[in-house]
Amino acid sequence: MPIPASPIQVILTGATGMVGEGVLLECLQNPAVARILMINRRPYPLQHPRLQELLVPDFLHIESVASQLSGFDACFFCAGVTSVGKSEADYTRITYDTTLHFASTLAALNPQMTFIYVSGAGTDSTEQGRTMWARVKGRTENALTRLPFRQAYNFRPGFMQAMPGQRNLPTLYKIFAPLAPLLLKLLPNHASTLKQVAQAMIQCTTRGYPRQILEVRDIKTQATS
Repeated sequence: MPIPASPIQVILTGATGMVGEGVLLECLQNPAVARILMINRRPYPLQHPRLQELLVPDFLHIESVASQLSGFDACFFCAGVTSVGKSEADYTRITYDTTLHFASTLAALNPQMTFIYVSGAGTDSTEQGRTMWARVKGRTENALTRLPFRQAYNFRPGFMQAMPGQRNLPTLYKIFAPLAPLLLKLLPNHASTLKQVAQAMIQCTTRGYPRQILEVRDIKTQATS
């Protein structure tokens, strides 16, 4: 991956989850990233010269720390929750309302920013399908692309192989982790590595991409371009 003339400064959410942690670890290793501000609801136990942490227990009140959010080139929004056991109203509040409030605050402060939202394979762009989570994610994607960012992308990864050294791995992933190399080989359009996801995010920020929705194939293409 070519290093941009000016390494980027990134806001990252979700570091206490699998996706966000994997993206964070790659960003810390990647010379294209100069600085990472991770915004977490609870502390993440990692220190690094290029890493800062800002604790915000409720992202619906992100404006309370607005003075610390200017001057960034990108936001990699990896925070999210499962829809299992949640009503559509509760899932919408967490997934749509919280994400849009967070993103709208950043758009007002950093209109030159690239905003990248981690959605998921199977998201419903029509917002009309039968699957609740897919409708809500689709509504969220659509709304984000209408915000006044320089660029906005929606990532739809499938199975993701973790980065070495990750701590925040769900039980289901740990069960399937030994099969990761096989899944990557047998299901190339449905599986990638978290390293590839992070690399594609950085590439989208520095070089752009012709589509706002990146499926697994797009993510892998962008990661290696």
